[in-house]
This record gives sequence, structure tokens and C-alpha cells, in this order.
Amino acid sequence: MRRKPVHILILGTGGMANNHAENFARIEGVRLVAGVDTRPEQLQAFCEKHKIDKGFASIQEALAWGKFDAVTNVTPDAAHYPTTMPVLAAGKHVLCEKPLATNEADAQAMADAAARAGVVNMVNLSYRNVAALQQAAKMVRAGAIGEIRHFEASYLQSWLTQPAWGHWDRESQWLWRLSTRHGSKGVLGDVGIHILDFATFIAGQPVQEISCRLATFHKAPGDRIGDYPLDANDSATMQVVLGNGALGTVAATRFASGHLNDLRLRLYGTRGGLEVSWEHNVSTLRACLEPDLQKAEWHVVEAPVLATIYERFIGAIRGECAADPDFARGAVLQKMLDRAEQSAGQGGLSLKV
Repeated sequence: MRRKPVHILILGTGGMANNHAENFARIEGVRLVAGVDTRPEQLQAFCEKHKIDKGFASIQEALAWGKFDAVTNVTPDAAHYPTTMPVLAAGKHVLCEKPLATNEADAQAMADAAARAGVVNMVNLSYRNVAALQQAAKMVRAGAIGEIRHFEASYLQSWLTQPAWGHWDRESQWLWRLSTRHGSKGVLGDVGIHILDFATFIAGQPVQEISCRLATFHKAPGDRIGDYPLDANDSATMQVVLGNGALGTVAATRFASGHLNDLRLRLYGTRGGLEVSWEHNVSTLRACLEPDLQKAEWHVVEAPVLATIYERFIGAIRGECAADPDFARGAVLQKMLDRAEQSAGQGGLSLKV
């Protein structure tokens, strides 16, 4: 059966846009028809690389042309809200990079606008593609570990201690992440959103309270490199209370020497425990369930390979699957991030979410 063709416009042509373009190009019936960027040379090079016919300097020009079904928004964080809102008003489907916005009000406005428009709307929370995450969530919802009582979650990176991904002190793709002047919310906004989603999605619980401490470390003379003040947070630790009263810790850092890009979650309930990890790009799920609790024996649980976020976005447009995670989830996560940032500004005071 021939599947419905879907024409995609790519908004923003930076490094991550290449990943979007390559993944969409692999999907049957999907065609990349246009790109948008305010930088003409970069836009031209990107369109040539990915064999995209049209290039526009603004989203307004692209919408006036209009010959596309959906937009994948890969602009910097602060541009998500102003560029996505006119796309939704035009009735186009949208996949937006995380975080959905840079504050709760804008994120909620985007979620509300998407609901009114009745279009497919998704946030690129890429770790939802981790097989162990989805399998663990199914087990929790089936009651495999009973009532959740405690959890520990971490997102560990080390690109501030070694150059495996590039030289952070020389390359703009890293430097902007260290500068609030350039729109960065630090490690909290960059990867904190992933680990908060990772933990609370598996737990299947809303967050009731959150407290947070943030740290920014000295990294260069005068805490500045060129046009980049190095003032964004480098490490974050949070205490989180879930809706059922379960207590947990969530941490994110760029100083975890020995870890390139690793996520971990330990989740403990009244009938068992789960350990979920994404390390060295490998997904692992371990469980200790009845009757193994008395011996504390843990076993690996197999988890099926999943469709990518790009495949699910197209599938949702074609009516083949649900649009998840959607903008509503993105707005909930932004609320958590805002409360965490507010808490840090008040010395770690616990705040209601």
C-alpha cells in the first residue's frame, strides 16, 4: 500500500538540522522541500547537501509559499516560540526541538495554540526512543514494582573536561551553551529537561514539588571567551517529590569525567526495583522483582527496538500512531524547569509545581 506523501520544511539549518534531514529522508514517502535560515550562505550549503529545492530567509516567506505539510523546528531555544506560533496559525504540523520554549508562559501558549489548530505537534525528546525507557514505563504501569517510593536519576556528560565532541573553548556550537547572553539556560535547560522527562515518564507520576541547586564553575580568565560570557550553569542537582509522595534526586552535569553522554535511573517500589540506563549509546533495563527480592537478584529485561521520533511524527500525520510526546508534555516539563530555576534563585527552596 502506498503511504501518504508528506512534504517537510526544515526551520533552522544548524548542526542538529542535519540529523533531522537525514532521518526524514530515510522515511518512505517523505520529501524535504524547503529550508529556512537567516544566514544565506549556510542555508544554501545545507539545501545543496540535502538536495532541497527551496530556501527562504524567514518563516513568513516560507508560509507565503506554503507548499509543505509539516515543519521540523531546529532553531535555537529562544526562537522556538516566535517561529512556531505562525506555523501553527497556518495549520501546519510541527516537530519542535526541546525545550519547547524558554519559559512556562510561552510553552503553554504553544501547547494551547497547537490544540486549537488541531495539528500534530511533538517535542523532540530523543530519549523517548530508548527501548529500555519504554519497556520500564510499561512495567511500572502494569504494577510490576508496586507503589513507587524512591528514585535516583542522572544525566552525565563530560565535554567540559575533554574534547571527544570538540573543543568547547573554541567552537561556537559549544560556547553558546555556556552563555546566558546567547540564550542558554545551562545544563538545566539543555539536558535537565531530558532527565526530568526520563525519570517522570517512566515513573508515570506528576511532579508535586521541586528544589534545585545550580553551580557555574570558573573555566576561563575573566569567565569569558570572546563574545561569550561563561555564566550559564554547569551542574544541577534537584530533589523531586512525585504526586504519590515518592521522593527522588535528579542530577545533570557537564563535569562527569568518564561519561560522554550517559543517562541512569534507579526506581524503587514496594514490590521491586528497576534500573534503566543509556550508556555508550546502548540501552539496558535490569529488574529485581518478586520472588528475587530477598536475595536481591537482578536480571536483564529485554526491550523491543522502537521507531524513532521522526518516524512517529510522520506516523502521527498519517494517522498511524499517537503524537507523543506532544506540546502539552513540553509545557509540563518547562514548568518543572522554571520552578527548578526559581528554586535555585532562592537557595534551593522547595517549590510547588
